[in-house]
Amino acid sequence: MKQLPVGIQNFKEIIQGDYVYVDKTKYIYHLLNEYKYCFLSRPRRFGKSLLLDTISEVFHGDRELFKGLWIYDSDYSFDKHPVIRLDMSNIAHETPEELKEELSFELKKQMSREGFILEYNRPSAVFKTFIEELHDKYNQRVVILIDEYDKPILDHILDTELAEANRDALRDFYGILKSMDPYIRFLFVTGITKFTKTSIFSGLSTPEDITMVGKYANICGVPVEDLERHFGEHIAALSSLDYFRQFGSLRDEILNWYDGYSWDGETRVLNPLSLFSFLKHGEFKSYWFESGTPKFLTEIIRKKPRGYTDLTNLKMGEMSMNTFNAGNIAIEPLLFQTGYLTVKEKLPETVPSLYLLDMPNREVRLAFNLHLLVEFSGCDEMFAETAYHRIRESLETAELDGMLETMRGLFAAIPYEIHLKYEYYYQSIFLTIMNMLGIVMAAEVSVSGGRIDAVVEQGKKVYVMEFKYQDCEPDATPEKRRKLFLEALDDAQTQIGEKGYAKKYSGSGMEVYKVAIALLGRDDLEMRVIR
Repeated sequence: MKQLPVGIQNFKEIIQGDYVYVDKTKYIYHLLNEYKYCFLSRPRRFGKSLLLDTISEVFHGDRELFKGLWIYDSDYSFDKHPVIRLDMSNIAHETPEELKEELSFELKKQMSREGFILEYNRPSAVFKTFIEELHDKYNQRVVILIDEYDKPILDHILDTELAEANRDALRDFYGILKSMDPYIRFLFVTGITKFTKTSIFSGLSTPEDITMVGKYANICGVPVEDLERHFGEHIAALSSLDYFRQFGSLRDEILNWYDGYSWDGETRVLNPLSLFSFLKHGEFKSYWFESGTPKFLTEIIRKKPRGYTDLTNLKMGEMSMNTFNAGNIAIEPLLFQTGYLTVKEKLPETVPSLYLLDMPNREVRLAFNLHLLVEFSGCDEMFAETAYHRIRESLETAELDGMLETMRGLFAAIPYEIHLKYEYYYQSIFLTIMNMLGIVMAAEVSVSGGRIDAVVEQGKKVYVMEFKYQDCEPDATPEKRRKLFLEALDDAQTQIGEKGYAKKYSGSGMEVYKVAIALLGRDDLEMRVIR
């Protein structure tokens, strides 16, 4: 049984160390024959670095290293080419000056191994000279592989000034590639986001973006159809353990936790880090999520909670999904590019292409929701889990007092500075908390009479919810507060009745509950439940 390559991104080490390798050389063969400049976006820890290392080894020309893999028996010539590799995740970038200095240092270090010495330090000039010198030394065009090209921008996305300064530094650095075309055999750039206004996509002949190309949908990750072939022995070994006998099919449970990623709506791949880690440790956990959730993502969602509430079956065009503007951050494309949303379906006969997005699997849904609940409410994970069970029990029994008290506690914990005096805001926070707890809540449900604020289906029960917000002075008397609550509850109840919101569910065989929710701010919530 082959070893599992947890955390190993070196192709030669995997092959020579008898680790499992999911063959990607067929895709590499087509890349090298079809493109000169190309770009690939994939989430972190999804195999981009291993892919680049494999391409590098192909260009080193050692054909025997690939024995048993698809490319070995192909007509690929394995001509040797000099390779420049840059991993931007290893380049310090706390300031644009540091970024420039580190780029020059890294290139000069690689140049010294080739016997080249330079006195000047401007990174673009060093880069240009390095390409020319390699070309002349080997009399072969140069291969350039750039990994995580966007990290110096993405790490500072909430600091617009610094992000743009680093972007400008990269624009100057990448800009020289346009004049280097005669010296370049192949350029491959990877990253998480495809930023607009970045010269890597406009300065040279525009790289082909293969991110959403169906032919390359499986270029990273473990395809579902390869699971048994490569990992069948590992799955069988775990299936024999007492704990895992509870699952009718351990394979299906693995897919439930770690499968679901797609970039074309047809082919599906598993997250390699999570799969390898599960098979190694024998425990279902959120391995990929725990390896590092970007702080900027949490901060953006904290500032724009409304956008987080409508992520189920989200429709988005390809242009929106694959571009990102540092000066105008939208949550949905960022969630897609960072791996928290994925393509569930490519909608037919839409021009330009339109996709249906959703969270990929149980790992992402549970871990991400719990993480955000902790971030939003300031509570710890134990409190969040307790809240989840209490609210779910309330919905299952239709005794909503427990849910009301739990929601009051969660609302009260949310910092003052992110509270706004708008009905939609509190509605969004409510929906967000429910989503974070893993309780599916549909927002803005269309019916003949209008739009229902929210609908929750729990077992044989359905809850039709209408929210009303009343502005209330902090020092209002109890009588004034009671009056405002009654007005809001009456308005919500009247709207549910007059608009016929519950009619959609009559005759469904489900118990229908009409829930009026009044909000005065923070922990000031009241509910009225009508059968």
